[in-house]
Amino acid sequence: MRAGVATPDGLEMRDVPVPENPGPNEVLVKVKFASLNRADLQAATGGHGAALDSVIGIEWSGEVVETGSAVTDVKPGDRVMCSGRGGYAEYAMTDIGRVWPLPSGLSFEQGATLPIALITMHNALVTKGRLKQGESVLIQGASSGVGLMGLQIAKLMGAKRVIGSSTSAERRGQLKAFGADLTVDTRDPGWSEEVLKATDGEGVDLVVDMVSGRTINATMRATKILGRIVNVGRLGGSLAEFDFNQHAQRRIDYIGVTFRTRSVEEVREISRLMRADLWDAVSAGKLSLPVARTFALDEAPTAQEFMAANDFFGKIMLKV
Repeated sequence: MRAGVATPDGLEMRDVPVPENPGPNEVLVKVKFASLNRADLQAATGGHGAALDSVIGIEWSGEVVETGSAVTDVKPGDRVMCSGRGGYAEYAMTDIGRVWPLPSGLSFEQGATLPIALITMHNALVTKGRLKQGESVLIQGASSGVGLMGLQIAKLMGAKRVIGSSTSAERRGQLKAFGADLTVDTRDPGWSEEVLKATDGEGVDLVVDMVSGRTINATMRATKILGRIVNVGRLGGSLAEFDFNQHAQRRIDYIGVTFRTRSVEEVREISRLMRADLWDAVSAGKLSLPVARTFALDEAPTAQEFMAANDFFGKIMLKV
């Protein structure tokens, strides 16, 4: 089968064996669409937990081909959307806890946009972020696919005020359609003051931060005393000065999350909790992401270059 493989020089398309012999809790899927994520750019050279010469790609949709002996939720022929590893390929295998039925109203392309955004943002906002109805939320890096989903989930789960950040004026103009009541540009030195003004001088109850880096101290200024910051991503850098005095004075819960150190059992529980809260909305088409551009599978290296240029809005897709 054709697949995108990690090499020291970046993503390379190769012919590789089809995955075989699913374990008891595994599902083999014939991939229809795969979705690009920022983590794939690091994985393409063996980073982000990906081994060199391994197939990369962490979300896809398709049809079930074969299931393990303990799998009862899906069967061959079922339409599904999945997360895991190995999605840039004609076939991919993953744990049943990362496989969800594709609602009848969703296309394979739409389905492949959702898995990572849904589990990442439900976990960050609801499970780890402890979002309550009536609270205010700031999504740092809101114009990414995951960020756009965060805006929508925050609104769905009852946030009173949702704020999204983006350094692009064009993208900021599109965030309100996804639930943002206010947008800010973190390149503006006064952006945290805008957030404080919009929250009666208190700051937001919860921040989901996909930027980190140099913005962290301003982010803490924009966070309410006893507020929470959930560190999901580090698009702005993984190292920066951190104002410990401000952190202590505002008594902020600073929470780190990643799927790289989570067990299979933890991911299954994250998926279960997400579905309990969000699946009716997913099935009704109320949680969705725009597609920026679709490439053929063999164009995956070009698709990654397109992502790295950072001149798009929504999800970048691979059609298999």
